Amino acid sequence: MKGFYKRSEKSGLNPYLSKLFLIVLSAVFIINVNAQDKQGVRLERLDDQQKVNVYVNGRPFTSYMYPSNLEKPFLYPVFAPNGSVITRGFPLEPRKGERVDHPHQVGIWFNHGNVNGLDFWNNSSAIPEDKKDGYGHIVVKKITKAESGKTGLLEVESEWKDNKNNTILAENAKYIFSGDNSSRTIDHISILTAVNGPVVITDNKEGMFAIRVDRAFEMPSNESLIFTDDKGNPTTVKATDNTGVTGMYTSSNGNKGDAVWGTRNEWVYLSGTKDNTKIAFAIFDHPSNPGFPAYSHARGYGLFSMNNLGQNSYDPKQEKKVWTLAKGESLTLRHRFYVQSGEDLSPEKATKIFNEFSKLY
Repeated sequence: MKGFYKRSEKSGLNPYLSKLFLIVLSAVFIINVNAQDKQGVRLERLDDQQKVNVYVNGRPFTSYMYPSNLEKPFLYPVFAPNGSVITRGFPLEPRKGERVDHPHQVGIWFNHGNVNGLDFWNNSSAIPEDKKDGYGHIVVKKITKAESGKTGLLEVESEWKDNKNNTILAENAKYIFSGDNSSRTIDHISILTAVNGPVVITDNKEGMFAIRVDRAFEMPSNESLIFTDDKGNPTTVKATDNTGVTGMYTSSNGNKGDAVWGTRNEWVYLSGTKDNTKIAFAIFDHPSNPGFPAYSHARGYGLFSMNNLGQNSYDPKQEKKVWTLAKGESLTLRHRFYVQSGEDLSPEKATKIFNEFSKLY
């Protein structure tokens, strides 16, 4: 044992201690690397599957999906920090007991109901082929950035096209992902540019930054309702069992529930309980956006959206707005999506988040 403690004449360290030190140092390095891999935001590109997975602190948050057989890209599914899914499954992965209306409402998405007379919002596989000329679709051309770090950055180039494959708008979209143990945030910035000539975006209630939520976050209802889209197509939303249905909207102007729809707000949040956990999520408008504060397209059956490019369609007393972009001219829209689990959101906290977001971008 005396030799174990004897110093080396050249290094001044016992060779056994030196080897042990290197082993311990290597183990610490590996542990630190693994720990760092589970901190912050990691983006995983799967180009062959046409999606980008997003992880926060090592846990799934959402996936950016752009399947070529669907009419737009979207984020799906979306998980709260506790692991509960907050987006509806239908039409991609139908779940027992959920509604099967509005197949165009998938995950989190961004588009509008009247661009050069084309309906980008309502387009889906449910539209007959002989009516497709009245609808537009969005094609992802390139993922230009997918960067991991303390925050994650996804940047995408897309084209808004008509049914004859003519490009109307070029879109550069940024998704900035962040989060901690109890919350997740997505900042979405979209720059829409007229490509081949003037583009006219007409006042329409179908827009713009939206999520279709899980059944748990719908508002309890015993009524069967019929909704029509911009082209008069009816959809009956039937009353169903309200077991576990706990949703409630709260808006920045003080409205709650169904009263939130068609009102202007800086923010709106939707809260409810799923998996025995209180969960709340919010959409924030930005003061730099056109039409600020946006109108809230928030329905009790689970559609939750903020629309900056519609006002007369919500309030007939308001002027009908039309945005015209000359060739090469752009329009920028910024929105924030925020979700937390473990407690309800409060108006005070929502206002604080809005004020922080307002100072960015």
